[in-house]
Amino acid sequence: MEEAKKNNQSMQQQQLTVEEWNGCSSTNPSKTATITVAGASASSSSFSIQRSGNRFEHVWRRVLQAFVPEGFPGSVTPDYVPFQVWDSLQGLSTYIRTMLSTQALLSAIGVGEKSATVIGATFQWFLRDLTGMLGGILFTFYQGSNLDSDAKMWRLVADLMNDLGMLMDLVSPLFPSAFVFIVCLGSLSRSFTGVASGATRAALTQHFALQNNAADISAKEGSQETVATMIGMAVGMLLAHLTMGYPLVVWFAFLSLTTFHVYANYRAVCCLALTSLNIKRSSILLQYFFETGQVLSPEQVSKMEHILPMWTSSWYSKKAKLLHTQVLLGVRVSSLDHRDMEELLLCAGSHYRKAKYLLLERNRIICIILHKDSTASDVLQSFIHALAAVKLKEKCNSVHMESQLWMNAHYEVFLRKLRSSGWKTERLLSSSIVWKANWISEPSDDKTD
Repeated sequence: MEEAKKNNQSMQQQQLTVEEWNGCSSTNPSKTATITVAGASASSSSFSIQRSGNRFEHVWRRVLQAFVPEGFPGSVTPDYVPFQVWDSLQGLSTYIRTMLSTQALLSAIGVGEKSATVIGATFQWFLRDLTGMLGGILFTFYQGSNLDSDAKMWRLVADLMNDLGMLMDLVSPLFPSAFVFIVCLGSLSRSFTGVASGATRAALTQHFALQNNAADISAKEGSQETVATMIGMAVGMLLAHLTMGYPLVVWFAFLSLTTFHVYANYRAVCCLALTSLNIKRSSILLQYFFETGQVLSPEQVSKMEHILPMWTSSWYSKKAKLLHTQVLLGVRVSSLDHRDMEELLLCAGSHYRKAKYLLLERNRIICIILHKDSTASDVLQSFIHALAAVKLKEKCNSVHMESQLWMNAHYEVFLRKLRSSGWKTERLLSSSIVWKANWISEPSDDKTD
């Protein structure tokens, strides 16, 4: 009887507590409610719900889900937020300026004038769009395969070209006789922007995605851009209305916004700490490894990396004496002379018998000739080998032997330290390699095809 009473009391005192949590991220969910059920049976049990937080927090979380990826911030890299903030600010500046440049362009075409004809305005607009389409195709043909290799630089160049295109639209009314030429030039400039910006955005989205959520990040970035567009258009329409008939004020507003746009773009690109290896980052990493035996983190390299356009990069590289300026990747064999071929013959039979590449010193430049069966890892190894040869040629006479000894002793250690620091070592992001070679090395008769 006593045991039955104890069991009955324990059943009466039984209580179940269930907590409700909201959030896709396992690292930062929020508790929304606590449900308590007490009693021995369904007829005699008590049921209570205690809400956590307030309705405003719940609504704010729902709104935020339309603009940030699921699992944020754990599902994206740390540089996602600062990049998006500066990117949204530069986008806002762009849409405000678009209203000013479009107003100038429409007035130049003849909108609002009785003398203007519909067919004339349509033809001018058609030429403008046609030039942009052809320009986009040509730019893709010449540079489409190279955009991944330096996404930060091309991202900056894309927005600078967009600034140039808007400037052409604003200038066009000042030169009526050359109106069509100036407008087409602006459209051509913006076509480069469309290709480069779209391609680099795809590369950056892959960088941000930590949980294979590139599609979600891209969709939420579209929502952020839409809000920036709406705000920019509203402010731009107001500014265009206030500055109508005051050309000096229009120019002052446009140039001020353009200056801010360039600054915001530069800050956005500087925020990026990419973990992929390209030619510039590999050069910085290997040079530091030679000096200290350690490897820099992506954040450290980001602060040292030069991201301005190519012509300024060339000047900076010569001034800083970076290793990659003395390396040429993917050399065409038929461009070599007789003396170079003799050295190549010697290298193929001795130093690089098992490698899928050949190194050749030519006019103080280390040339890399890749085998037609070379893989992505072979390309990375050949480039690191060439950088090591550049570093060692100042201290020794036998570049090939010393660099090979260094590769045998340090290459795997270098890669292992790169991986432990967060770098991706699967491939080297470089310009498209279109020239390769095939060679057969035999003891009695070496052939190079």
